[in-house]
Amino acid sequence: MATAYVFPGQGSQTVGMGSDWLGRSDLVKQTFAEADEALGEALSKTILEGPTEDLTRTENTQPALLTVSVAYYRVLEAEGMLPDVVAGHSLGEYSALVAAGALAFEDAVRLTRLRGEAMQSAVPLGVGTMAAIIGIKDPTVVEQLCVDAAEGQVLEPAGYNTPGQIVIAGNVEAVDRAVARVGDRRGVGKKLTVSAPFHCSLLAPAGDKLGAALADVSFSTPRCAYVPNATAAWTEPGDATGESISARLVEQVCKAVRWQQTMEVMKEHAVDRWVEVGAGRTLVGLVKRFERKANAVTFESEKWRA
Repeated sequence: MATAYVFPGQGSQTVGMGSDWLGRSDLVKQTFAEADEALGEALSKTILEGPTEDLTRTENTQPALLTVSVAYYRVLEAEGMLPDVVAGHSLGEYSALVAAGALAFEDAVRLTRLRGEAMQSAVPLGVGTMAAIIGIKDPTVVEQLCVDAAEGQVLEPAGYNTPGQIVIAGNVEAVDRAVARVGDRRGVGKKLTVSAPFHCSLLAPAGDKLGAALADVSFSTPRCAYVPNATAAWTEPGDATGESISARLVEQVCKAVRWQQTMEVMKEHAVDRWVEVGAGRTLVGLVKRFERKANAVTFESEKWRA
């Protein structure tokens, strides 16, 4: 049997996240200080004090969530609690790679800042958006909906979150058409409040910028298996090269997050315990929808001590 550590992405942030642990752990305090040093600014102040509008700016949200996740992971590591496999949802893949020892934390902080800036600037405001398609368990139905509603524009699955929940992204008009038509396929469409159409081909320019930055980053062999978003393929340490890790990070910017498939492949490899390492409990919720009786806990609940 095996334990997976999973790391959340955007949407889990709250002002003050991690503050409960600052007074309890020098490792958490040190991690916040390292993030500040890597960026040359007080990211920790934004995390702890906000304001919310500053924390939710994508270029701040991404390194902020990374910092909290890595701080929590370091607490677990110090307790001798190591995972058999790691994965992260979107941005969380960077946290997972740091936890696996494949990516230096300071490099990850700078990369996630660049990633946030590049993703936000890739598509002008008002051009693209996203929606959650709920209630359709067959992903091919949603994929065909995207084909039918695109009408020459970009419209693609952006996240296979769990059975019955797929996020789509693309041009605003195309997303609106899909939401209007999904009822014919016995589903429900819910527009998301986002600043860009993440994880679709409209974000290709952001992938190019990230690829150029990744070319200057050194990667190490992971200490454990990991599952990248873009492929959802179980990847043993010996199969993860710097070139392959970089390629997967570039791909995930403009391709769907295959989270349901990630959970499926983990279960195939005997994962029977999931620990969400980061702010909130979004991923525990997805795991529970995937498998109702799953042994899934959050770091912040401290049930991992049991």
